[in-house]
Amino acid sequence: MNKRIQNLLLLLLILIAVTLTYTNHFDNGFVFDDFNQIVDNPYVQDIKNIPSFFKDATTSSTLATHQVYRPLTMTSLAIDYYIGKGYNPFYFHLSTFIWFLVQLIIMFLLFREILSKITQSEWLDYFALFAVAIYGLHPANAETINYIYQRGDSLSTLCVVAAFYVYIAYPVKRKFFLYLVPLIIGILIKEPATMFAPILFFYVLLFESENSLFEIFSKKGMAVIKKAFLQTLPAFLVCGLLGLFVVKMQNSAFEPGGTSTLNYLITQPWVLFRYFFTFFIPTNLSADTDWVAFSNLFDERIFAGLAFIVAMMVIAFKTSKKAETKPIAFGIIWFFISLIPTSSFLPLAEVTNDHRMFFPFVGLSLSVAWSIGVLIINRQSTINTKPIYKYGVLLLGVIVLSAFITGTRQRNEVWHSEESLWKDVTIKSPQNGRGLMNYGLTQMAIGKYDIALDYFTRALIYTPYYSTLYINLAIVNNELNKPEVAENYYKKAIEYGSKYPRSYHFYAEFLFKKGRLQEALSNAKMAFSLSKLDLKTRHLLMKIYDSLHEYENLEALVDETLKITPGDSFANFYLTNKNTEKDSLKSAEELVEKNPSVGNYIDLSLEYYNLQLYEKCILAAEKALELDSENKFAYNNIGSAYMALKNRKEAIAALTKALQIDPTFERAKNNLVWVKENLPLETP
Repeated sequence: MNKRIQNLLLLLLILIAVTLTYTNHFDNGFVFDDFNQIVDNPYVQDIKNIPSFFKDATTSSTLATHQVYRPLTMTSLAIDYYIGKGYNPFYFHLSTFIWFLVQLIIMFLLFREILSKITQSEWLDYFALFAVAIYGLHPANAETINYIYQRGDSLSTLCVVAAFYVYIAYPVKRKFFLYLVPLIIGILIKEPATMFAPILFFYVLLFESENSLFEIFSKKGMAVIKKAFLQTLPAFLVCGLLGLFVVKMQNSAFEPGGTSTLNYLITQPWVLFRYFFTFFIPTNLSADTDWVAFSNLFDERIFAGLAFIVAMMVIAFKTSKKAETKPIAFGIIWFFISLIPTSSFLPLAEVTNDHRMFFPFVGLSLSVAWSIGVLIINRQSTINTKPIYKYGVLLLGVIVLSAFITGTRQRNEVWHSEESLWKDVTIKSPQNGRGLMNYGLTQMAIGKYDIALDYFTRALIYTPYYSTLYINLAIVNNELNKPEVAENYYKKAIEYGSKYPRSYHFYAEFLFKKGRLQEALSNAKMAFSLSKLDLKTRHLLMKIYDSLHEYENLEALVDETLKITPGDSFANFYLTNKNTEKDSLKSAEELVEKNPSVGNYIDLSLEYYNLQLYEKCILAAEKALELDSENKFAYNNIGSAYMALKNRKEAIAALTKALQIDPTFERAKNNLVWVKENLPLETP
């Protein structure tokens, strides 16, 4: 069989195996940050909003603290929403997965190009394919493929791999800088793609300049570095300038979430070891670990992590000396450099996160697969003469890949729903307060309030200042008919999360249901000021404005919301009502013109009042009084209109007249009490 056809068939077999492995993930739901960035984000709901993703970062999340500049990631999500005609997870997963398969194809081409520079072995392609199989089936990568918003990791990695392939495979085309096109796309997807430049620098140094890492520190070290740097200068310029641009475009309110830079930094060597260890033993994967930053400079894990880094550097230096082992060194370098954005000086909220392994595992797959390749090729004659060795090697490879397939399918099942995901987190990361809380949320959603309260209480031990936890404690206590306890928790949520919009939103919702409309309005406005993208807050404000008869504010909010998301059913409901009221007014005016009766004038007066046309309301009621001077409804309408205009004197006069006509008229009584208690003695 032709070698090329054989390779294509084997690659196709790997792609089929990967696809079959992931067949149980396509219907997995939205989880975690998917809600802030996608589900609750109105800008995702209309592809006409795509230009806004490039304007700045404010349309990327409902939370200002999460608003980062990733315009092409957001664009891809809006396209998936359009294709799926809504939030259908299948189409979001399908999109991510198709590009994942494309990445695997390009990875094979890239690995083959790199390996062909140092060997002409007939088994070269097999080890390139094996590296792709390891990567494509690895359970750790399921953490990225299942996490819809974190497609940024997979798509940006695809772009970096594509940029490398174009650079290496088409050297004569470098003068046209075509390799920079996928790189630019990758950086606009997610920032770690900027690590392309330093990784490329080491590729050029090792493979094209044919130097070892030792030569960097030799007498000619500066010349070696200068040559490689000048060759990769265009990549450094693009990565540096575009990277700075992306950071500048982030919302000024963006918070990476970490606290101490020093504590975060000293923890990362141990985190790097965890990532490396997970490549070989991926048994403790968790969507949200309970790892915290080290605070003790003498923590033994720091020294163990540093020892690991030193050991890996020794291996990288030694394997860089010989041409046949340079891919091993290059893969190690890829692994460490790709982790710089998340494992260095910028303290992130989580010290470790499993989806961060997606990019570095490209290099590690190459390094590990070729390490095995070197061992086998050096013993090729023995293996060829003893079939048991050949079949033993093949069997071992099948066993490893089968184990990865099993693990990946298990992780897909874990990611199936919020309940299954957070249950797994509580088992794998039992001291993670957020994990305990989120599993409690899944129980509260199905009415198991006692279980939810138990998990929330346990979470409080590990996260005593977590505002979201206090919100959920408030909600569950309110469901358990403890409104006073609930309100105290809402106030705690605001105390610990004064910059967090949902602290105010849920308290406003609680107050609205209690009929405390002005307090609800104040808190809802605060939530809205902190997150203008949150549709739930917009909807709550609409209900409050409607209840307070603040129709002008309601109309403005409805119009603004429909400009962002024309299909919003909640806003369209109020728009329809507004148009219905206008049609009703037109009918009332035509009826008065045809038949100017007392009843028709009273009805017209009410129509004017509902549309906040208070002066016209008064005029219509006065027309009714011309026909019936003792009409209590006309006087009550006049009084109500003056109430809205905050004219205390005229309101009292009209309402008093209505009660003189009918002392039992409850509506006028209530209005009069409200005027005397709420309007000032002297109208400004």
